[in-house]
Amino acid sequence: MLSSHLAYQFYMTLRRMTPHMTLRPFSALALAFSLLFAATSCLAQSLTDVEQGIVPVSAWGGTPADATQAHRHTITHITLHHQGEPYPPGKDPIAYLRSLQTWSRNTKHWLDIPYHYIIDLDGKIYEGRKIDYAGDTNTEYDPTGHALIEVVGNFEEVEPNRQQLDAVVRLMAMLAKKYGVTLDHIASHRDFSKQTVCPGANLYRYVQDGYFRHKVALRLAQNQAEAGTDAIKAASRR
Repeated sequence: MLSSHLAYQFYMTLRRMTPHMTLRPFSALALAFSLLFAATSCLAQSLTDVEQGIVPVSAWGGTPADATQAHRHTITHITLHHQGEPYPPGKDPIAYLRSLQTWSRNTKHWLDIPYHYIIDLDGKIYEGRKIDYAGDTNTEYDPTGHALIEVVGNFEEVEPNRQQLDAVVRLMAMLAKKYGVTLDHIASHRDFSKQTVCPGANLYRYVQDGYFRHKVALRLAQNQAEAGTDAIKAASRR
């Protein structure tokens, strides 16, 4: 019963968040059931827990950006990037983040790290630039309105691991819910720029084939179903 309800919630979420796509009810529901049973390992953490589990700048030894120099924006898109450099197992993410912040400010003369979130090899999510501030890029597109996610590694050369893929889904779902971003607005750097292959071919295919959008829709449907269950439980205790 719960599985059927969750699959239906997924279908309705998919319909609502993809207003420009034509969906046949039967095929969409079939997809909902298949994704429901294929993705249970990614569903353990609530979206509230995802946000609370993000490692803040202060915890990795970074310093806050100068708010007076920031370009404030409203989130309308979620955009995926990769580091674009090798990131070997065992590399210290704290040292990497501190170095990235120093390079971003001193060499590039940017406000801060260009990305709002960074995902390491273990799938841990770190805060980068404050989400209220628009990011930066070496390419021609304007990242204003984009929540920028970087996954460490060069995905022209290596494959993303399962922990990283699951973390991308969790983070995208949290951001989509919090800022009302539709599935149509989940994309990658190369979707907005002709000057880059970012996020690398091996990560981009998960964007291109709809994997992230489908997984995010499932997470949002689960969140909606859980909210409904909690509301029913609360009402029954009155």
